[in-house]
Amino acid sequence: MDMSCFPIFILLFLFPFSKSDDQLTQGKPLSPGDILISKDGVFALGFFSPANSNKSLYVGIWFYNIPESSRAIVWVANRDNPATTASPAALAISVKSDLVLSDSGGHTLWMTKNNVTADEDARASAVLLDTGNLVLRSPNGTVIWQSFDHPTDTILPGMRFLLSYKGRVMGRLVAWKGPDDPSVGDFSFGLDPDLGMQIVTWHGAKLYCRISVWNGASVSGGTYPGNSSSVVYQTIVNTGDRFYLMYSISDDSPYARIMLDYTGTMSLLTWNSYSSSWIATSERPSGGYGVYGSCGPFGYSDFTGATPTCQCLDGFEPDPMNSSRVCRRVEALKCGSKNHFLRLSGMKVPDRFLHIRNRSFDQCAAECSRNCSCTAYAYANLSSAGTLGDQTRCLVWTGELVDTWKTNNYGENLYIRLGDSPAGMDDITVSDQ
Repeated sequence: MDMSCFPIFILLFLFPFSKSDDQLTQGKPLSPGDILISKDGVFALGFFSPANSNKSLYVGIWFYNIPESSRAIVWVANRDNPATTASPAALAISVKSDLVLSDSGGHTLWMTKNNVTADEDARASAVLLDTGNLVLRSPNGTVIWQSFDHPTDTILPGMRFLLSYKGRVMGRLVAWKGPDDPSVGDFSFGLDPDLGMQIVTWHGAKLYCRISVWNGASVSGGTYPGNSSSVVYQTIVNTGDRFYLMYSISDDSPYARIMLDYTGTMSLLTWNSYSSSWIATSERPSGGYGVYGSCGPFGYSDFTGATPTCQCLDGFEPDPMNSSRVCRRVEALKCGSKNHFLRLSGMKVPDRFLHIRNRSFDQCAAECSRNCSCTAYAYANLSSAGTLGDQTRCLVWTGELVDTWKTNNYGENLYIRLGDSPAGMDDITVSDQ
């Protein structure tokens, strides 16, 4: 899954920071000017104010061990309820073992909600880890809350981003409202509740970009530009109860993060120590390509070249009678005539598919072949049956093929129905109608 985006955060920190350790305890609240620093100095937690306001205060986590001008905020606690400099706030652990952000007037601005019953003698503590995870633990070490379970707009390596639990779609990443406004924005990212196996971004309630469709390939990866030994891995796991997305990086890789920005762009950002800047190594959508349906029916976004382009699927051509991005068949289909299926590799399959369960590859092909209105099919063996109940995934399409991509580093075979086979055509499955 290629992703990217590149908002620049210009942060104005109002107070000179006094160093702290990585722990927050009941007897040591965090006030403006204090920070928690993870053990190896990778991340910090504290109060910050965006550049557009020197009065609003937020509690957030950011990369610490890089120049201050490039420190990226990766998590925000009180994004819709900022504190103000007029009423100083503090982050503390309550006697009920909750993290609570409150102002000097006693107003609660944000708090965790754990299910642990604690008495006044319980001494919960919080620790900021080098992964960027803020973990609240009971005295016996049990994790009772962690920020990785409540992401805002960023996925960090090692974070399990829960897509669904026992078949129920879970939360979303939600972008900032603007480059300097951490409040909830218009774009979000998560699992499509209608089809249950594609990961998408929305603009409000409208589908904006289909990032990927699960095909059972549990791990995919790619190298960082200029460093072939540094790899980022994407893992999609279905355990039966939990369906989640996770990223990991090789040991010698630079800092990395996945972020949904306020423009709706999903990006993989990596830290370049030579330029002291964040580099968008991939992004979706990119230059308008990859926006839902941007290449029209029977067209696809081609991300295999230096710059993305719109192309027509094989067997289709631009419609000269239509100035917009519309592709038409080179040879019309005729029900009852001999058709064939052409295999296209490296494709992100189209939208609007029908999922047929418990089919072999041959049975999936036959489902499409016998239906005169079926225009394409795709098949995958899943790495886990999980909540789907079987280890096969047969997808079929009728009518137009919408929002298809071609990529270098992930994708699958898509079999599209074309007219009578030209002589010498390879990779075809012949079907008599």
